[in-house]
Amino acid sequence: MFEYFPGNYVWNLSVVATLNSGGLIDEVDRACRPIRDAATRGEDAGTADFLAAWTALTDTLVAEAETAEKAGHRRTAGTLYARATNYLCQAERMQSASSPDRLDTYRRVLELQQKAFDLVDPRTTRVEIPFEGTTLPAYFHRAPAADHGPAPVLIIWNGLDSTKEHIYASHAHTELAARGISTLMVDTPGTGEALRLGGLTARIETEVFAAACVDHLETRADVDTARIGLAGWSLGGYYAPRAAAFEKRLALVVAWGANHNWGAVQRRRLEREGERPVPHYWEHVLWVWGYDDLDEFIAYADGVHLDGVVERITVPFLICHGENDRQIPLEYAHRSYEQAVHSPRRELRIFTAAEGGAEHIGLDHLPYVRDFVADWVADVFAGTGSAGS
Repeated sequence: MFEYFPGNYVWNLSVVATLNSGGLIDEVDRACRPIRDAATRGEDAGTADFLAAWTALTDTLVAEAETAEKAGHRRTAGTLYARATNYLCQAERMQSASSPDRLDTYRRVLELQQKAFDLVDPRTTRVEIPFEGTTLPAYFHRAPAADHGPAPVLIIWNGLDSTKEHIYASHAHTELAARGISTLMVDTPGTGEALRLGGLTARIETEVFAAACVDHLETRADVDTARIGLAGWSLGGYYAPRAAAFEKRLALVVAWGANHNWGAVQRRRLEREGERPVPHYWEHVLWVWGYDDLDEFIAYADGVHLDGVVERITVPFLICHGENDRQIPLEYAHRSYEQAVHSPRRELRIFTAAEGGAEHIGLDHLPYVRDFVADWVADVFAGTGSAGS
């Protein structure tokens, strides 16, 4: 993995994720150069400096976008807003849950993302998915194939610390659309806007999130309801297989990072084994899951695993994992594969350091892993259903 800040895995992860999601190396370098010393103080210290530096870059791009928009250069403005969203979203991800700037920063992320949609991507629209008396915020990208009849859809879920804006920045929706597939990018409870602004926290029974997503998609005339799939990256590698084991309307599932026993990973992290995805880690985890007491949370987290669950998956199941994933053990990918005995088409794809994509969810070569997932989903959908591809 490209390591801008030697020895600071968490900060490097943000840099690599940004660069592999449309960030430009010159802009990222200009933001990071002033905070090199801050990075040497550890993953937690200096995150306010990180936010300030990346906010300054965001401000520069927004000013350029506003100038371009006033001149009638909509595409230039839209691409600038899109990059600004990517940078600010990564900086927001690094803040503690109690950071006084966090919510305002995220609200600005939402505003900038919408500006980008309005100017350069009218096919992506904001939707609200009814859920337990409230809603799950999401973005729906309507593939061109849906202009000619119902098209298949891939639902994509976040992990512990990402948002639907991170999913959008990965351009998974672009690649899926080119293969005739629409995309529903969702902030489930415990992630993104659902957590930050809606107060919805994570839970073990992720099939209830999936049911809400499928219920929503079944109301749309542009969706082939026989071909609705689900992918989840990082902690979504637990969320998605768990959901597919019990929500039988799903036609396929992808674990983009095999999070087979996330509860066991937490016990190892208590012992400082393996890397963590974000600074201020335990504060973040308790926020996501809605706990105040760490001991109580750890006892609950013991239930966040897929033993006895993946055996219930009866649809095609893809497991992707990097051989050098420093957060989630590679053995979990093998365990998910070995236990998914009732999947009619199970596949394990391990990405190596030689080819790239070997780090957590392939962030060191994200487009490579993304395109593999898109091809696999397209191949599976091509063998089921009737219309839309």
